[in-house]
Parts: sequence; structure tokens; C-alpha cells
Amino acid sequence: MKKTLILILIGIAFSSCSNDDDNGKQNNCDFETIISAQQYANAPNDQLEINSLAINDYCLKINFSSEGCSGDTWELKLIDSEEILESNPPQRNLRLSLKNEELCEAYITKELTFDISNLKVDGNRVQLNIINLDEIILYEY
Repeated sequence: MKKTLILILIGIAFSSCSNDDDNGKQNNCDFETIISAQQYANAPNDQLEINSLAINDYCLKINFSSEGCSGDTWELKLIDSEEILESNPPQRNLRLSLKNEELCEAYITKELTFDISNLKVDGNRVQLNIINLDEIILYEY
């Protein structure tokens, strides 16, 4: 009886442990990057200005600005075109899509991060071409 009780307690202890990992990684980014030719072509394209880009691990940090009231209703997506351009290093085209229905004239700046781990290609780096900003950023992994 004691052995059965001990086994039950051990089983409960193991099943109550939480695992925050997502396939071995912890996602600390605000949003996922979408890979979709259809969304790349058709997603909202309201006016925004990208101020800066930075990569930290597998998160692309984008600092951007647009007109609005607070920015709380903005809908943002980082969308990849689904094409991998063959070069050295390979390249991917992305755009930051903004749907902004705020009618205020304040100029709001925000900073968000996007998980870019799904943009990896063969090798250990890929060049990310952000079309909203005629700038290139190299993602090394």
C-alpha cells in the first residue's frame, strides 16, 4: 500500500511540473512573423515610419512611428513574402503591415519584437530586406 501511495505521489509531482518551453525555446517576442505571399501582397499598408531595427537572439525589434490617438487599436504584422532569393547570403523580403484607423494627429512611437526563427534557411545566416525601410539586416544563427 505504501509503495502504491509513493508511486501516485511521484506521478502527481511529475505531472504538475509546467514546461514553458516551446520546442526547446522560450518565446519572448511580442508577435510571430507570418510567412504568406497572399498577406504580403494584400495586408493593410497604412503609413508608418520605421526608426530602427535590431536583432536579439531570434527576435527582430522594430521601433516605428505613425500618426494616431494612442496606438492601442493598431494592428501590426511582420509578413514575409514566402520567397527565398538565392544569393550569398540568401535573402528574404518582409514588410511591416499596419492597419491604423485612429484619426488623431499625434505622432506615436512604439517598439515591438517579432519572432523571426521561422525565417531561417540552410546555412547560418539570411539577409532580411525590410521594404518599409530601404535597409537590410543580417540575421545570423
